[in-house]
Amino acid sequence: MDLLQIASILIVLAALFGVLNYHFLKLPQAIGILVVALLASLGILGFDTLFPALQIGDEVRKIVGEFEFSEALLEGMLGLLLFAGALHVSISELRSQAGVVFLMATLGVALSTAIVGFGFSWITGMPLLVAMVFGALISPTDPVAVLGVLREANLRKSLETKIAGESLFNDGVAYVIYLVLVAMAFPVVGSHVTEVSDGAILFVQEALGGAAMGAALGWGTFQIMKRIDDYALEVLITLALAFGGYILSIYLHISAPIMAVVAGLFIGHVGMRDGMSEETRGYVDAFWKLVDEILNAILFVMIGFEIFVITDDYLLQGIYAIALALFGRLAAVAVPSVMMSGPGVIKGDIIPLMTWGGLKGGISIALALALPDSEWKPMILSVTYMVVIFSILIQGLTIAPMARKMARG
Repeated sequence: MDLLQIASILIVLAALFGVLNYHFLKLPQAIGILVVALLASLGILGFDTLFPALQIGDEVRKIVGEFEFSEALLEGMLGLLLFAGALHVSISELRSQAGVVFLMATLGVALSTAIVGFGFSWITGMPLLVAMVFGALISPTDPVAVLGVLREANLRKSLETKIAGESLFNDGVAYVIYLVLVAMAFPVVGSHVTEVSDGAILFVQEALGGAAMGAALGWGTFQIMKRIDDYALEVLITLALAFGGYILSIYLHISAPIMAVVAGLFIGHVGMRDGMSEETRGYVDAFWKLVDEILNAILFVMIGFEIFVITDDYLLQGIYAIALALFGRLAAVAVPSVMMSGPGVIKGDIIPLMTWGGLKGGISIALALALPDSEWKPMILSVTYMVVIFSILIQGLTIAPMARKMARG
């Protein structure tokens, strides 16, 4: 099947599953679509077990295998999703939480990577560097999943800003750490990353380069847009910024996710305030909300059907991985919070809610799929999927009730 056919199937399924969720499950849209996709996948697997001669499972597995989930997300959808998410984050609110957000997205990710990596290596016997790669890919909170759930949780603004801001930045940081660790754990001929110092240089190049590129492209786009008063053209320009900037960053080997976030923040704050008419602001805002919702729905359909490419041989390791991911997340939240506020002045709900609300998502699965082939890849892919499904379904469905209960308490 070609790309257009696969995209058409995904859009049709996303719409169908959304309708089923709307009428029957009545869950938050993204989670509901994922649940329906999982039920459909399990139904197909069950039918295939009962009637193996029909080979329906093999056909679906073939279609899923043909679709490059990792490439589609990391080199296509992610830029649009991050740009859309950043566009709607308040810079003024984010500025007030900048210190703790920065620490969580940097030190927090590093702590989580180390905790999960060392723990998973000790439990499974996996080589430490390979386990650290797993720690890096499972540590970031997925902005797609997080921002979708935040709409339902009705958290107070300061806490919502911390979670949203961190989720937008920490996946970019974790992606850079992942690239560095992959280069060290799976060295290839001609690789320039053989030592920790090489990795540090690559990290700085990717992270700072991505931020600088996002700021430069955001400023340049703003200069163009403030001289135009045509909402259709200006919407197109923002789309060009998200697409073009992301591809350019990949080509220049700098962090495309960080570029998308910085550019989105710039356009969402300076661009909308000083470079657009009120009419254009309305259209740009509505367009990117729709892009966010539609791609979100498609992504969760894709996650639901990725069950066809994993194996259930690693259930116990998956349970350990869930526990390690939660413990790593706790450290990623608690240590920066204490450093910035002191142990006696942190509001009682911040650490529990940010720990439980740090959902994993498609980014982790995409990074696991993108790993070089090795004897450890099937285990990493399987346990990553288990962590993500647990995170979205269990944590995602309970964070809002948890927030309401803690607010009353």
